[in-house]
Amino acid sequence: MLRVLVVLTLALGTSLHGGASGDSIEDFIASEMPACGAPGMSYAVVSDGAITSSGAYGVLRAGEEREVTPDTPFLIGSISKSFTAVAVMQLVEAGEVDLDGETARYLDAFSGRSAGEITIRELLSHTSGFSTLQGNETSRSDELAREVDSFAGVDPAHTPGERWEYSNLNYQILGRVIEVVSGQDYQAYVTTNILEPLGMEHSFVSDGEIHDSMATGHRPWFWTKRPLAENRPERATAPQGGIVASANDLARYLQVMMNGEDDVLSAEGKALMMRPANAVSPDYGLGWFLDSAEGSVWHDGASPGFETLAQMLPAERKAVVVLVNAGSGLGFAETTEVRVGVAARALVLDYSGEGSRLPQKVLFISLLLLPLIYLFSMLWAWRHRAELRAKTGVFGRFSLWFPLLTTSVAAWVILRLVPSQFGAPIGTIALFAPDLGLALIATAVTGVLWAGFRLGIGLRTSS
Repeated sequence: MLRVLVVLTLALGTSLHGGASGDSIEDFIASEMPACGAPGMSYAVVSDGAITSSGAYGVLRAGEEREVTPDTPFLIGSISKSFTAVAVMQLVEAGEVDLDGETARYLDAFSGRSAGEITIRELLSHTSGFSTLQGNETSRSDELAREVDSFAGVDPAHTPGERWEYSNLNYQILGRVIEVVSGQDYQAYVTTNILEPLGMEHSFVSDGEIHDSMATGHRPWFWTKRPLAENRPERATAPQGGIVASANDLARYLQVMMNGEDDVLSAEGKALMMRPANAVSPDYGLGWFLDSAEGSVWHDGASPGFETLAQMLPAERKAVVVLVNAGSGLGFAETTEVRVGVAARALVLDYSGEGSRLPQKVLFISLLLLPLIYLFSMLWAWRHRAELRAKTGVFGRFSLWFPLLTTSVAAWVILRLVPSQFGAPIGTIALFAPDLGLALIATAVTGVLWAGFRLGIGLRTSS
């Protein structure tokens, strides 16, 4: 998921600390859902290895009457990575994949490339050297094979094996490894070897088709949520974020991950997935985040219009799944409170809430006001063109040119530097949060336009 506002809330697992209130899950959901603005959600709880409760709230799509149930499929985002990891581990146990084998051994397009030296374990554990930014580039193709081949020539941002950095690119490559080794496309392999054996009847792998039974995603749009035009989850991104599953089905999956038995994967293989992968990955195993302090294994997901959370306490055989059909705004209508609050109550973990979101709200409102201020300043410049005409000499010309320099730098910071620091290009930000994307672009563009307009008036009238 995009760890920018939407994506990617990588620190989510460490936020379950504080003092959770004693109200029931249902009461908590009823009080929190209106605030987050999501049309619907569902959840399921596993206790002592059995599904003990599940529930739902709201509708599949805003403005319609079909109600969400615990069997309603949601796009689960990056929780999908654990399914890809299970598939890889199945092939490892079958002797068809070597965890420490290099990628080029399985994908011909990577032969002779620096990315070809990355091992399967490094891909699984996000220690490949690929950056978050590289993994958050928008999809280039609707087919996984073409998508991954296009990345073969991309050099990792860091030396493989030397640092941990979350990157969707790792799991897209793994999805292609599954296809090449198994001789099946990713959708068919996961369906046949994971979903069907586990009885996940209300789940499927993104196939580029529209499914009427699936909850519709809703993206933030200026304090509201706007539904996606169509529910057509992409095929190419399936290995890193494209499993579509219901709360009840995901609870069954978590049951199996904690049961200590040999079934879709050996007990030893499951345990390996839920241990630190290597020395530079103490908080991530193979497809799962780890919190050693509270003994939890978890993953969240963020896809355009959806935010999700799956969390386990393996030692206690407890787990919870929370699925929401809406993305979070910046400071406004965020879903983190409801997702983590439900998880905390289900697992009896402390949680004191997300705290004040005032700084985020002020930032968002500022981004909305700045374009209006720049437009007003253009009108002011036109009305005071006589004063601009009088700006001559070195200092006068400097005062005309300097705003163009500062607003150009600001535009670069807004459109390039800040997104790169967050790990997502501006196009990806706009895909997850179109209102924020529009505000960022409008602020950058109108600032430069104002400075250019002011300079043009000054140069033209003073010549």
